[in-house]
Amino acid sequence: MRVTSKGQVTIPQEVRDALGIRPAETEVEFVRDENGRWYLSKARTHRRDRFRTAHKVGTLRMSTEEILALTRGD
Repeated sequence: MRVTSKGQVTIPQEVRDALGIRPAETEVEFVRDENGRWYLSKARTHRRDRFRTAHKVGTLRMSTEEILALTRGD
């Protein structure tokens, strides 16, 4: 396996399938064991972390009544 000048490698499809790694939605991490060996692992993320990235991202400033009017078609 070659490493690009940017430090990137291509994870073989068989490995991605076995670990459940999906493009743009899975994070991986390198884990070192007690013998000094490195392993690739699917990162353990908490569900709350997914929402933290979106927290306070929206900039829409509407009242609840205005939003309800839009959904009702008023």
